Amino acid sequence: MPNAECLLLPDPLMPTPTTPLRLLIVLPSWVGDTVMATPTLRRVREALPGAFIGALGRPGIDQLLTGSADLDEIHTFVPHGMMAPKRAAAKVRARHYDTALLLTNSFSTALIARLAFIPRRIGYNRDNRAMLLTDPLTPPRNADRSWKLTPAVDYYWNLASHLLNQPTVDWSIHTPTNCVSVPLALPPDAHMHLPVADADNTAADELLARANLAPDQPFALLNPGGNNPAKRWPADRYAHLARHLIETHHLPILINGSPAESDLCESIVSQVAPNASEGMVFSLPDLNITLGALKSLCQRAALMVTNDTGPRHIAAAMGTPLVTLFGPTDPRWTTIPVRTHADGTPRETILVADPTLPPDQSANDHPDRCRVDRITLASVITAAEDQLARSP
Repeated sequence: MPNAECLLLPDPLMPTPTTPLRLLIVLPSWVGDTVMATPTLRRVREALPGAFIGALGRPGIDQLLTGSADLDEIHTFVPHGMMAPKRAAAKVRARHYDTALLLTNSFSTALIARLAFIPRRIGYNRDNRAMLLTDPLTPPRNADRSWKLTPAVDYYWNLASHLLNQPTVDWSIHTPTNCVSVPLALPPDAHMHLPVADADNTAADELLARANLAPDQPFALLNPGGNNPAKRWPADRYAHLARHLIETHHLPILINGSPAESDLCESIVSQVAPNASEGMVFSLPDLNITLGALKSLCQRAALMVTNDTGPRHIAAAMGTPLVTLFGPTDPRWTTIPVRTHADGTPRETILVADPTLPPDQSANDHPDRCRVDRITLASVITAAEDQLARSP
């Protein structure tokens, strides 16, 4: 691998373009962050209709965006190991991209763009990577140099503003006035969106058939997992919620999770009373759920109740009525544009562990005060009933 001095040498025979003709967008690593980047992808495509736009992301992320009209090609790479940047750079180098837009903050992804000989490289000056960027943007900070509480959708939007030579985001718009959300810089008509391919619908139909459910059968999705156990609302409360939705609305319940969360999903299934759960509650990992099928299921679901994790963003992109539970992670980092019901109310209700937290403080700094188990079962049932009542 080249040393640091080699990395600083000029790119051979490749002028730096002003308007991209071949653009590589390096996607975020997490499912939710990638979904939050979709307004930016759409904006870039609309501004550069004739450009070839490729994306680079981890395996699995491609399932979210396959079929997107905003991208011409999706490259995947496994980001583990010393040689990972070199292998990823070799994958994209043949496409002769003239510009890279890095939605990531890592040194390694900036190194990939440099090793791929992409002349213009735009990204935030994070992780000591300024020497690898031609356009290092200053990330938003507070006066004390701490990170400013900035929604990811606006963080990505600002990078596109720089790429397109348009006014960048005024970070002061995010001055918090409550502990749940902050205003967004996104235009009112900018939404998150995901493509649903025929293959996604077919996979969802087959999954529902394995549960003996019709393709048009109304159901509710519960998403009890999360990469951080501190984000997980107690499993027994999800079981109580499932029983309520079955008994009150006769809604079948699909418990969603990754393969690693199969035991968690099964534990909730087993806790739902047998007389209520017969043919009515199912573990999606056991039915071989995929991200593609999950998009289609979210599009059909009457409701999703979820922790702060990636499927929340998939459901929001699909317009699914949502109840999202936040514990010791501040929801303002992931303030998102949500669609509305016919009466104009948002299709997402956010419940936080401590709604009395002062606006100038972050839930991340109060792990005990903002424990997710402080959200009561009664408040979740009330929020779920409200979302169902407002839905068609």
